[in-house]
Amino acid sequence: MSNVRIAYDSFAKAAPAAQAALLAMGNAADESGLDKEIVELAKLRVSQINNCAFCLQIHLNVSRKLGIAREKLDLVATWHEAGIFSERECAALAWAEALTQLAGHSISDAAYDQVRRHFSESELVFLSTAIAAINAWNRLGAAFHFAPPIPGKAAVSKAA
Repeated sequence: MSNVRIAYDSFAKAAPAAQAALLAMGNAADESGLDKEIVELAKLRVSQINNCAFCLQIHLNVSRKLGIAREKLDLVATWHEAGIFSERECAALAWAEALTQLAGHSISDAAYDQVRRHFSESELVFLSTAIAAINAWNRLGAAFHFAPPIPGKAAVSKAA
């Protein structure tokens, strides 16, 4: 039984300019030279927080293609305790959580200082752009219950 409210392809047909804008944000981060594995780990964590099965599955698929260690994919939800992520990955994941969980507070100077120890200004701009884009995709995917693209089943257009 499917609980899809609006299919991803229907969203893309109804709002091609919105889809293109969101894809452009993601592409800007992808083309910036920022480590794609770090970006994918951040997108996974944000999609977990936002309960977006569609984006979570897309970024698991992308992460596997990039060769990200299975252990990291398995433990990204508990990265604080896992002990297998680099300091740079931890900084990116902490930043992803800070930018995603904004309700009721602002981003602290301590959170900013922590991420800046590991990322240049330009890298931080593109990491933040990728996080903003996945948050936007998550809100659409969660609202409309986009069906997750299951490997081996009918292909879904690239998103998020």
